[in-house]
Amino acid sequence: MISLSQFLGQFVSNPVLAVTVLLTLGVILVNGWTDAPNAIATCVSTRAISPKNAILMAAVFNFLGVFVMTMFNASVAATIYNMVDFGGDTGEALVALCAALCAIVLWAVAAWWFGIPTSESHALIAGLSGAAIALHSGLGGINGAEWIKVIYGLVLSTLLGFGFGWVCVKVIEFICRGMDRRKTLGFFRGGQVAGGAAMAFMHGAQDGQKFMGVFLMGMFMANGQGSQTEYQIPIWLMVLCSVVMALGTSIGGYRIIKAVGMGMVKLETYQGFAADLAGAGCLLLSSMTGIPVSTTHTKTTAIMGVGAARRLSGVNWGVVREMVLTWVLTFPGCGVIGFLMAKLFMWLF
Repeated sequence: MISLSQFLGQFVSNPVLAVTVLLTLGVILVNGWTDAPNAIATCVSTRAISPKNAILMAAVFNFLGVFVMTMFNASVAATIYNMVDFGGDTGEALVALCAALCAIVLWAVAAWWFGIPTSESHALIAGLSGAAIALHSGLGGINGAEWIKVIYGLVLSTLLGFGFGWVCVKVIEFICRGMDRRKTLGFFRGGQVAGGAAMAFMHGAQDGQKFMGVFLMGMFMANGQGSQTEYQIPIWLMVLCSVVMALGTSIGGYRIIKAVGMGMVKLETYQGFAADLAGAGCLLLSSMTGIPVSTTHTKTTAIMGVGAARRLSGVNWGVVREMVLTWVLTFPGCGVIGFLMAKLFMWLF
């Protein structure tokens, strides 16, 4: 396991490593402003907590999610690390990896500009895969077994998110039937804050692990260790990823919070609590089984399920259509950009 002092020494003395690290941190920053806000969107939109306090809460619980789940089960990071093979010439492999990271940033910023919550998880997977295909001039660099987990995750985050959201809000309405809604408001506001914290925790557990896997991949390649198969995630890296992600949320998170928490479904406090509870449950299940899923997909489909439980017309399907279109285009779009950027970078360098 590399120490912080060793990393800083290598960062200063190895320009290639410095560029790779900065690109990876750029992707984490973009994830913070386009993906992490989904975790706190509902508790902000229902005014259970102020945006400033929600971002601080997200920062703390993102770190705890990264730290606790990585110590307990780092299988999500391992899935991302093993998904593609950049083997062979580590110089070319590093160029391809940097190209994939550039593709992810371009895709994410474009989606953020239009206020659409894209999935950096799937952009990461698509960009890495496109770059690996460019490097190998074929599918030889793709690990099919790990890719199957991604397909499972896509289906899981969509179906379970919607289903859990629908069930959670129905159960809450059944338990609270006949109660004075005004008397339950305080409980559900507190529950929403706790639910937002749980979502932020699970976002760190999922997305933090994904990007730490890429970070370590870049470090090993920059040091000529392209075939490294065993690694340990140091605590300083967990802290670094969490801080950069929180910074991204504070910079540009409100645009996504508005789209997810306000534009898609008009939520009451108890509905926001149900969406957070459903989303966190799905992410916990996925993290425990080592399946990389999208926080964006899970949270937004949970909100759709909550809205649809009352009536289908309660969901703004126009906003949903824009989101789904972005999700569908992420794999081919970011994969093609990763492929082209890798070819361009390999030609230039």
